[in-house]
Amino acid sequence: MAENGKKVGITETILRDAHQSLIATRMPTEIMLPILETMDKVGYHSVEMWGGATFDSCLRFLKEDPWERLRKIKKGMPNTKLQMLFRGQNILGYSHYADDVVEYFAQKSVANGIDIVRIFDCLNDLRNLETAVKATKKEGGHAQIALSYTLGDAYTLDYWKQIAKDIEDLGADSICIKDMAGLLLPQPAYDLVSAMKSNTKLPIQLHTHYTSGVASMTYMKAIEAGVDVVDTASSPFSMGTSQPATEVIVKALEGTPYDTGLDMELLIKVAKHFEPYREECLKSGLLSPKVMGVNINTLRYQVPGGMLSNMIKQLDEQGKSDKLNEVLEEVPRVRKDFGEPPLVTPSSQIVGTQAVMNVLMGERYKVATEQTKDLCRGKYGQTVKPMNAEVVAKIIPGETPITCRPADLIEPQMDHYREETKKLVDDPSVEDVLSYALFPQVAADFFKYRNAQKDGVDVTKGNKDAKAYPV
Repeated sequence: MAENGKKVGITETILRDAHQSLIATRMPTEIMLPILETMDKVGYHSVEMWGGATFDSCLRFLKEDPWERLRKIKKGMPNTKLQMLFRGQNILGYSHYADDVVEYFAQKSVANGIDIVRIFDCLNDLRNLETAVKATKKEGGHAQIALSYTLGDAYTLDYWKQIAKDIEDLGADSICIKDMAGLLLPQPAYDLVSAMKSNTKLPIQLHTHYTSGVASMTYMKAIEAGVDVVDTASSPFSMGTSQPATEVIVKALEGTPYDTGLDMELLIKVAKHFEPYREECLKSGLLSPKVMGVNINTLRYQVPGGMLSNMIKQLDEQGKSDKLNEVLEEVPRVRKDFGEPPLVTPSSQIVGTQAVMNVLMGERYKVATEQTKDLCRGKYGQTVKPMNAEVVAKIIPGETPITCRPADLIEPQMDHYREETKKLVDDPSVEDVLSYALFPQVAADFFKYRNAQKDGVDVTKGNKDAKAYPV
């Protein structure tokens, strides 16, 4: 593809990460359906439209069945590869599941219409990706491993080169560099892609966010280095904490050796479709101007935008907003103590919350959350560098951290979830069981809603979310 001046592929994120980043994943399926036929003619490398937070948001806020969304979009875009984001052994949740749940979810995702499963782990521990990769390939899907990009002593070019080869050996079909915080600068992107390309034959894709303002420049340098595919968003939901605009990147590459070959007139039709919805979101306050600008603190503190806003909120709630600078200085120290994990869900929340606690308590690690303890116990996997032994001993005194793959200690769970779902749904589908497995209370509430809809009961009265977001 991009190597030696061949065309660059475009993955369109408007149906998933773009609205996840800007409007908390609240775009309903009915906004998407009318434009699918046009999008299907564009010739994208793929369209990312599922996974991440979409599953939870569909059930919780939009009162939609996420599996039904997937099937509808597949029907509307039969010629375009559909893509999802999959959190490895966490699937779409925040803690590890047994292998049988991971296998069923990966297989059912492909069976219902997903072509490319992008699988990542918050620690880049490849052991946490093995089951999802095998299950995806067994069903005939394309298994892409996404590496969470981060900075630190451990993350040398040699590290990225070696892990690229390890991913190839694991049997993945492609690699994605997942720069969730917008930390990847143009020249380091060129060096990174060049280094990884020198050690693997797998196609390499790049995903970043415009949060720090450098994303388009980063893409151009990565493309020069031979990156095969880049992620972009249709302009109404681009920039800010989302991706660079699809039309801009396509136009910038037009007439060059990397020309995407995509039809600008069709891309403009896609953008025009989403413009009224963007205006609607601005008027309702769902789209905040705060997420639309450049946040230079991302590069100053190497903290993702969402993590920064979380820490500010935590400090505000305690009436300690004046402590922000102390917390920002504490973050890299905590991260170093914890073995330099990438700052992505859920490790970003663990490190950020611990930094806030350390500053507010006046004593480091006097108090730790259960998630922090589990990270120290090895329940999330292995960090790139060893953790600070003294800190671990203070957080989990007398305990010995595990060194095996965490899921090896989890008994099969599908039978249990199946029995629990039967209490809520008559003759539940495997998809219903998986929805319940991931979000038990949220799925239970959705099943009640769905049953009431079948009985013709109006359950939107007094339900703010159901009123605010069309179902």
